[in-house]
Amino acid sequence: MLFAVDLAGGRGIRISGLVIAVPALSAVFLAPLPVLVVAAVAMGCVVITSVQNASIDTENFPVVIVTTVLVGAGSVQAARLRRRRERQLAQARRVAEVTQRALLRPLPPRLGPVTISSMYLAADEEAAIGGDLYAAARAGRASRVMVGDVQGKGLGAVEVTALLLGAFRRAVRDGTELAALPSYLDADLRDDLADLARDAVSDRPAPPARGRGAAAAEHGRRSTPGIATGPATPAAGPDPVPAAGTRPGSDYAELFVTAVAVDVADDGSTVRVTNCGHPPPLLIHNGTVATLLPGTPELPLGLGDLSGGVHHVDVHPFAVGDILLLYTDGVTEARDPAGVFYPLAERLPRWAADTPDALLEDIRADLLRHAEARLSDDIAMVAVQRVA
Repeated sequence: MLFAVDLAGGRGIRISGLVIAVPALSAVFLAPLPVLVVAAVAMGCVVITSVQNASIDTENFPVVIVTTVLVGAGSVQAARLRRRRERQLAQARRVAEVTQRALLRPLPPRLGPVTISSMYLAADEEAAIGGDLYAAARAGRASRVMVGDVQGKGLGAVEVTALLLGAFRRAVRDGTELAALPSYLDADLRDDLADLARDAVSDRPAPPARGRGAAAAEHGRRSTPGIATGPATPAAGPDPVPAAGTRPGSDYAELFVTAVAVDVADDGSTVRVTNCGHPPPLLIHNGTVATLLPGTPELPLGLGDLSGGVHHVDVHPFAVGDILLLYTDGVTEARDPAGVFYPLAERLPRWAADTPDALLEDIRADLLRHAEARLSDDIAMVAVQRVA
């Protein structure tokens, strides 16, 4: 089109400069070879329009040619870099998907007397996985489901997710009762974090050796009256090992995990709930929604050394057809442009007749509309319906 306009305009209109820009624009969406073809066509158009405009013999014509060549070459290189980064991004997404499948194993659609549906939404679209987690397993004559949320983000949160899920599966294999599960997970998690802290310290390079002269000079400086010296530093010996839950260069220093676990027995009509600082589950019964607040507040996992180690289990009615929704705080903390939090409990009654799969899809669609598709935190949801 530009070429036709230039020819139709005669010598009075010269737009060959816009023709030069076409290869650069094509590099945004074309592969390197098509960009090279576009650059060659642009070069031909520049030469033809220069002949038509009688500017081929001017001093500016070599400058136009060199500019066209440079822009074309740069456009081809830019297209190569873009394609390479697209392949790297696609590979990273595949790795994230494999990691998510390995950590968050698909929950069984049926487990004992309940059907289960789950959903995970990552706040970072490129990450595909974060610090939210869920798991389900048979625990004796009961079906056990857990949902948790690791404090923090990034690879550290993913690492802790793997540790906690592994501890949950070991607890089920060991026959750990629901009342003892929080203590089991807390102790296991703190032991794993202590191991990580020791490994991280051993991986750090040793500090430079200090001679006796330097040590003596430092001692003299600290002993001189009137000089602010700060806290004393040992002159020798290995670096101290960080306390459990710490790791140099990471966010483990104040790590914790909120979690809620439920047991649905095969021979009853109740659900038993233990809640460690997690958002309370929501129970849908006959079109109404009840918030299952814990009778006794509990600390999150990883902070067991601050509590007495005694955990409480709440028991609630759970009839055939009821749905129990477990979720992370990314749902209720999602905001609209005006800063209003997503009213999950208020919205649930409109979907009370849904199946677990349909319920999660409806929540997802409504939540993304509320937040205008901008999530500030990862989201995990599990819907459990009693069918027997």
